[in-house]
Amino acid sequence: MQFKKEPRFGRLIPAMVTPFNRDLELDLDRAQELADRLVRGGVDSIIVNGTTGESPTVFYPQKLELFRAVVRAVNGRVPVIANVGDNCTADTVYFAQDAAKLGVDGFMCVVPYYNKPPQEGLYRHFKTIADSTDMPIILYNIPGRCSINMEGETTLRLAHNCDNIVAIKEASGNMEQIKFIIDNAPADFAVYSGDDSATLDIMRLGGVGVISTIGNVAPERMKEIVDLAAREEWDAAEAANEALLPLMNGLFETSNPILVKEALSLVGFPVGGVRLPLVDATPEQSKRLAAIMREVGVLD
Repeated sequence: MQFKKEPRFGRLIPAMVTPFNRDLELDLDRAQELADRLVRGGVDSIIVNGTTGESPTVFYPQKLELFRAVVRAVNGRVPVIANVGDNCTADTVYFAQDAAKLGVDGFMCVVPYYNKPPQEGLYRHFKTIADSTDMPIILYNIPGRCSINMEGETTLRLAHNCDNIVAIKEASGNMEQIKFIIDNAPADFAVYSGDDSATLDIMRLGGVGVISTIGNVAPERMKEIVDLAAREEWDAAEAANEALLPLMNGLFETSNPILVKEALSLVGFPVGGVRLPLVDATPEQSKRLAAIMREVGVLD
């Protein structure tokens, strides 16, 4: 069976962690090494400085340094998507203009957090950003972090009215809403799972893949799952998913990206700790994580 049409940014897009040194300053050399590792692991695109990349505690000048470093390391092998989303529309527009100059291939923009705008405010926020740039934009709906849900009708208004809004990362967990978006969006609008563990369910509905946390640690394994699903080899996809599912869930025992950074350290690719108000994994958490990683075959 042939693959379905490949979406613009592919099927496996890790939200890359942001490496820090011992002083919790940016480690740009390690960021470039990680980006190269992900590309060699088979990912289709890379998102830089999303939630898993600790975007709340990496300030604008550092974000730009990070984007620049990853673009250089990737060197055109896969698209690089810069997370430029903020809860201030004007700030997002200005920052996106700066990021666009660095050679990134697209933007991700999260639903505005904390200010709790109504649906019309969400629509105008994203349309204003889309109208300010020619870059393709991935929307990001994650009510658990933003306190509000972007409803399917709002997503569809944006998908139909803004040619450069090309995809959404859906982490609402609302399968009825996700199916509604998939069924009514333009043919080339891509719906990605925002949770590794929901990927197969969303791909069964017509989603295209996942914007992934576990892709930092086991990109080849997650790539296998989405490729099997794209070929509708569901039995094999389910078996591969079941084998990796304990780690998908285990990485979220505490706030992301605490444990994905710990997992990279455990596999011999340390990327430093996390910035406050996050805290590093406890010894007990690390021990449980290592056991899960051995169980699923990611750690010897």
